[in-house]
Amino acid sequence: MSFSILFFLILITMATADPLRPGYYSETCPEAESIVGDVIMKAMIREPRSGASVMRFQFHDCFVNVTTGCDASMLLDDTPTMLGEKLSLSNINSLRSYEVIDEVKEALEKACPGTVSCADIIIMASRDAVALSGGPRWEVKLGRKDSLTASQKAADDIMPSPRANASFLVDLFAKFDLSIKDLVALSGSHSIGQGRCFSIMFRLYNQSGSGKPDPAIEPKFREKLNRLCPIGGDENVTVDLDATPQAFDNQYFKDLVAGRGFLNSDETLYTYPWTRPYVKLYSNDQDKFFKAFVEGMIKLGDLQSGKPGEIRTNCRVVNSRAVDVLLES
Repeated sequence: MSFSILFFLILITMATADPLRPGYYSETCPEAESIVGDVIMKAMIREPRSGASVMRFQFHDCFVNVTTGCDASMLLDDTPTMLGEKLSLSNINSLRSYEVIDEVKEALEKACPGTVSCADIIIMASRDAVALSGGPRWEVKLGRKDSLTASQKAADDIMPSPRANASFLVDLFAKFDLSIKDLVALSGSHSIGQGRCFSIMFRLYNQSGSGKPDPAIEPKFREKLNRLCPIGGDENVTVDLDATPQAFDNQYFKDLVAGRGFLNSDETLYTYPWTRPYVKLYSNDQDKFFKAFVEGMIKLGDLQSGKPGEIRTNCRVVNSRAVDVLLES
């Protein structure tokens, strides 16, 4: 075994040793969290929609199969030998603002080279996007490492469709030891942002193959959606996910109770008996929603693979081909 491969073996072995904890960078990069917050704030001033986009990165990263967890695999660009997650069904034409994470990483590399992982950047940036949108702020556990690979198939196999119903989502979240309470609270991430007409055309015009709209949609809201998303129209047109799309609040749940949920996966949280009590609770009590959302985000952030990792210097690519040699040996 060559010295370079041995070096990477030692480096990667060490990279799996530390448990997640608050204040992980207090000595190695004490300004890390403030640097992340500053970049996210500037990005949201420049483009308000980036807050919702960045916040969703945590779900799309941590949720990609039980064996991967929060490892920034979703940030890797495709290579000639690897199809990554950016073009997966749940991410293509949906996730955006990757450049914001690039800006954060560039700022951190200037301050503390080779220290802060892209996986931790996602966790901090998601928290800051929520807080800067009027939602809660919480202490995050850090110390993750970045994956050495990504898989489009893994993303396609696990990420739920906007057509999913609450029953399916309950079972899916249970695979990650996330409760019904966690599911409903984390769905409140749709308190900010927009969705594409593409995601609801079946609800408006052919729910369950009936040739009719979803009867759960409130009539006046359906008329509005019909105008914004007509048959034969541009399905990339975006529509607000709730009535206050730039404010992280409990309006999302109030809208579900009123039959004004945008996605099928949203509205069925109210029509499904197991999830309805939490929707009603959070629609009436924003503080309880915030508390449950924070608990859910922390649990989501705890999902780890235990696989070897590294600290990428560029979130879009692994650091060295030597890693590939090691994995193939």
